[in-house]
Amino acid sequence: MQHSSDSVSKNLSDNSVVCLMAPTASGKTALAYELYDTGRFELISVDSALIYRDMNIGTAKPTADELTRYPHHLVDIIDPTQSYSVAEFVNDVARLIDECHERKKIPLLVGGTMMYYMALLDGLSPVPDSDDSVRARVEQWRQEEGIEALYHYLGSIDPASHQRLNATDTQRITRAIEVYLQTNKPISEWQRQPKQALAHNPEQQWHALSVLPDRPWLHQRIEQRLDIMWNEGLVEEVISLLEKYPLTPNMPSMRCVGYRQVLEYLVHIDHEIFDKPHLDKTQFYEAFAVPDSLTGENETQNNDVQATDQSILLNPETEALACQEMQNKALYATRQLAKRQYTWLRKVMQLPNASSALAMGSDSTATSNTIVLKTFATMEQARNYLY
Repeated sequence: MQHSSDSVSKNLSDNSVVCLMAPTASGKTALAYELYDTGRFELISVDSALIYRDMNIGTAKPTADELTRYPHHLVDIIDPTQSYSVAEFVNDVARLIDECHERKKIPLLVGGTMMYYMALLDGLSPVPDSDDSVRARVEQWRQEEGIEALYHYLGSIDPASHQRLNATDTQRITRAIEVYLQTNKPISEWQRQPKQALAHNPEQQWHALSVLPDRPWLHQRIEQRLDIMWNEGLVEEVISLLEKYPLTPNMPSMRCVGYRQVLEYLVHIDHEIFDKPHLDKTQFYEAFAVPDSLTGENETQNNDVQATDQSILLNPETEALACQEMQNKALYATRQLAKRQYTWLRKVMQLPNASSALAMGSDSTATSNTIVLKTFATMEQARNYLY
């Protein structure tokens, strides 16, 4: 159904910023396209996976034709080998909101990366950006001595972060050490400083719309979407990425749901792609030690690439088993992602001065500073609010 800009809700003033927040596979994109067709909105992606070029199938990225018809800001902005911090995202969104308003458009922020939304709505601690040289030093240290050594060091410089973080949380442990080496101040101290949020701008009216659909319905949608990804060639896409880029298993892009499970599968079938000279085969095989269920052995596997016998996997039966295990793990990981997204969405509704919305049930409203917070049970309810 086509709508003119005049049909868009009068709730939205010219200085509005709309956040359409919902779990993965819940129908956000379809509503975003409908709103774009009114001529009143520009689309800003809030998705930490859509930022990567050449990662299309596993991220459910809009097709090239869709992106031409429905342009998205912050899609395809970096290579899979690069990193993109939350602070960089916030800075980019601040600029884009101003540009949209200058064009007399309403920024529509749509996507499923809830940490990005919380940074916009609740603010970021003034932790300094990473220094490339320090990051390289810490990464070299991790490769030489392992994450256990870094975690032990973190305990000596920042006991609060050491206690809070899991010993295997490579990304956050290395980031905490980077901050300390750069500033001589623990990251926990930086995080205790007052936050600043874009949504607190008194010259803008933010509308944060949370959609919490029925979980059985969402799980069915997730399973259907994954089936489409397998049929469209997600495994082949990951192989192409490995062919094109000097990737490692610890890069943020390769930790995305779906891609992580495909990487593990390719290791377990000893795929020839890892013999490419631009890839560090050892890193991949250490990251994904072959499980007992595939080898039929009970003893702990040796992580050394040279010592691990992969030949037992190179037959149709074990390859099919590995493929099925990959698909099962991807389904489980996506459901867990959705579960975390529900948790984040509830945190949004608990922002200061918003607690009254929780007692009012779904389709309720609260105001926090300049933020209008609403929660819905269906995407259709959110749509009705916007028209």
